[in-house]
This record gives sequence, C-alpha cells and structure tokens, in this order.
Amino acid sequence: MMDLTTLRKKLPTRMPWSPKTVPVIRMTGVIAAREGAINLDRFAGPLTRGFDAAKAGENLLILAIESPGGSPVQSDLIGQFIRRKAVETGVRVVAIIGDVGASGGYWIACAADEILANKMSIVGSIGVIGGGFGVHQLIRRYGIERRVVTAGENKLRNDPFSPEREEDTVFNRALLDDIHGAFKSWVRSRRGSAIEGHEDVIFDGSYMLGDTAKARGLIDGFGDVRGVINERAGETAKPEFIGPKKKFSLIRLLSRSTGAAILNAMEAEAMRPRIRS
Repeated sequence: MMDLTTLRKKLPTRMPWSPKTVPVIRMTGVIAAREGAINLDRFAGPLTRGFDAAKAGENLLILAIESPGGSPVQSDLIGQFIRRKAVETGVRVVAIIGDVGASGGYWIACAADEILANKMSIVGSIGVIGGGFGVHQLIRRYGIERRVVTAGENKLRNDPFSPEREEDTVFNRALLDDIHGAFKSWVRSRRGSAIEGHEDVIFDGSYMLGDTAKARGLIDGFGDVRGVINERAGETAKPEFIGPKKKFSLIRLLSRSTGAAILNAMEAEAMRPRIRS
C-alpha cells in the first residue's frame, strides 16, 4: 500500500485547472534584529518556502520591498541568504520596490537578479548613519555627579554623560566608512556596469526618485507585483504571498509584540524620507 508521503510526491504540484501562482515575499518595515522587524530569523523560513514554490512552478520569485532600511548586519545576512538560495535553486529573483526601498531596503533589493520600482519610488540612500546625544552639560547644570569605574581606556567610548572625545569621533568615522565601503562594494558587485559613471552621485548617501534611479543604473525598469506576474507568467497567474507565520498570544499581543510594533513604526517613520504629495 502506498503511504501518504509517497502519494503526495506523485501528485502534481498544480492541477491543470488551477491558476498559475508566483510566490511573493513581502518585506515591509524597518530592518532590525528585534521581533516584528525585517531580519533573517523571521524571513529565512518564508524565503525558503518561496524558493521551493518558485522552483516547482514558474521559476520566478518576487521580493516586494517596502523599507527605509535599518541594520546593515541583517541587510547583509538576508542579501547573502537570497543569493545562496538563488544559486542553489536556479530561480530568478525580481525585487519590486514600492513607496520606498532605501538604505538597507535597497541593500536587500540588490540581492535580486532584477530590480523594478515605480517612477515615484524613493530609491538609494547608499550611506551609513550613526549618532546619539550628549547630556553632560545638562547633568552639570543640575549638580548631578556621575560615578563610573571601567577597566579598559575605551570602555566608556561614546558615553553620552561625558564630553565628546576627538578619538571617539575618529573611531566612529572609521567604523561608518568601513560599513559604507561594504555597502558600496555590494552594490558594485550586483549592479555592475549599469552604475558606471554615476558613482559620485549614488554613493553620497542621498536618495532619489525611481525615474532618476533608472537613469543612474540603480534599478532596471518600472513595474508592480501583479503587472509583472501577469506579464511573465500569464494573464491568469496570481501572486502567492508568503510571509512569517504569525503567533497569537493575548498577553504577548498586549506587551512585547505591541511594544515592538510601536517601536518599529516610530523608527520607520523617523527614517522615512520626507516627501509628500
């Protein structure tokens, strides 16, 4: 007698009367290691399922990106993961940027074989930012005496309660330059000759509209999710949206998840370029 697993393997992945589907991975929000954000821990599963579905179907995977950026570490982890799966499966990956695919959002988009956007999408922001606040004058004004003991001359580096040190400024600049260098190297490796002659205006950290991004080689063309699917898989083809599995817990919803969602929303709004119609 044939067991259930063997039977499933023998059945076709799609019935003849069923519409074609193309897997779409939605990546919306800030890129960060915390819960609820875009990170490899949350998206390794959906990406794997998406590549498997694409390989069994139309050999096409779409990344629907809506992100102002965030963690360079998570951006790189996701980008490298996508490339490994693309090589393993032979699946073509198309990134489609919505309102914004900037900084880390663009970093992830570069993992695709092709990048599309809208003419008014915000694209680019190939730069790195870091900073904080100094409150040493404030605590001095109120007569607050801070007492701290460290082992290691730089353990207190970038301490907001102490005056800024020149050596800390130099250190921070070198750190940001190293990350920026890695970002630029990744874009060069993925965009190739398309960006030649434009590096001085695309690597300065500024962002641009999709129309300009295409002229400067950051994207390949224009399109939206459903339009691309219908164009490449047929007029009856439909998107199969795949994302992280949601875990419901009332206590968690009222505490940790809600807090993370609020924090993610605040950070996304703070990072979003201020362009309004």
